[in-house]
Amino acid sequence: MTKKYFLFLFLLATVSVKAQFGSLSPAAEISILTIGPGAELYDKFGHSAFRIKDSLSGVDVVFNYGVYDFNTPNFYTKFARGKLLYQLGLTYYQPFFESYVVQNRWVKEQVLNLHQTEKQAVSDFLWTNALPENKKYKYDFFYDNCATKIRDVVQEILGNKLEFKEDHITEEYTFRELIQQNLDANTWGSLGIDIALGAVIDRKAKPIEYQFLPDYVFKGAANAVIHREGETEPLVKTTKVLFENSPQPQANTFFWSPMFVLGIIGLSMVFVTYRDYRKKSRSRYLDAAIFFFTGLIGIFLLLLWFATDHTATANNYNLLWAFPISIFVIFAISKRQVSPKLRRYVLLLLLLLALLVIHWITGVQVFAIGLLPLLVALAVRYLYLMAFIGKKE
Repeated sequence: MTKKYFLFLFLLATVSVKAQFGSLSPAAEISILTIGPGAELYDKFGHSAFRIKDSLSGVDVVFNYGVYDFNTPNFYTKFARGKLLYQLGLTYYQPFFESYVVQNRWVKEQVLNLHQTEKQAVSDFLWTNALPENKKYKYDFFYDNCATKIRDVVQEILGNKLEFKEDHITEEYTFRELIQQNLDANTWGSLGIDIALGAVIDRKAKPIEYQFLPDYVFKGAANAVIHREGETEPLVKTTKVLFENSPQPQANTFFWSPMFVLGIIGLSMVFVTYRDYRKKSRSRYLDAAIFFFTGLIGIFLLLLWFATDHTATANNYNLLWAFPISIFVIFAISKRQVSPKLRRYVLLLLLLLALLVIHWITGVQVFAIGLLPLLVALAVRYLYLMAFIGKKE
């Protein structure tokens, strides 16, 4: 029943609202809405939106930059290639709010301390931006998303009068560390993000760049000031908690976590390698499987780097363990009697693993903790192959 109710609210919230250009009354308020994290991976980072409420004219709408059209031709292909256009959605406030109540996600509102002309400018900007010919934009997780749009619109309207203070940022974080603040380290979502995103996100973020996350948009606005005619005023006039969620107990998913699953796989690889050592043999199917899966993952990462518009997938040194060439060596490693020349390739794989460790220690790129059992098992297997290849099987 809850799911049906949520679906009804979602559909109601996405009903088009007719554009209402015109003058705001003195009672009008413009505020930033910040929504807490949800249960799904794509909800873990929260959400941000603008609200325009004018009690005298009966307007109460939300401008939401986090909308995309599932009916877009080649939707999934464009999404994977980083070419999917997001858009500014315009919805009524009440169903928007209730949809997050149903999801048990907290909602906070910061009413902005704007003069009438500034409110009008924000309103005109958003209504114009919501027109069909203006509403679409090319999404970027770090630099152009539903959160950064909030910051950018306020900066666009207030210009040099607006100052984002930085003293609320007490620690320096990289983009990867900022992402991981919203995730549990030993989850598949965390593992997938760490594998898919490259070294470009391991640089320290500037305080203003923290605002790719809704929570930091909230904190940044709370600490921002407006300079007007020699006086300094806070950007936020009032802050309200519109809905306080009820904390839900976390399910115990350790036995389905990356550390456990990859730990079992890693131990199995080491066990088979030990058995091969005792029998002076080689499990060809294990080697073929290793080369296939690491090579396949490597090709995927290579495509993310060079064949997409995603800025965060460049310089990905996970390719040091997921080496794409391995998939083309499957036939050679599957032979009962492999060529001694293949020993050089296995040595290359070992050197790449060593280089990965150096990259990790020096901070060039941080790798997923859940990968450790697999990386150790790969090193053990490659060392055994180095010693075995060339011997008579």
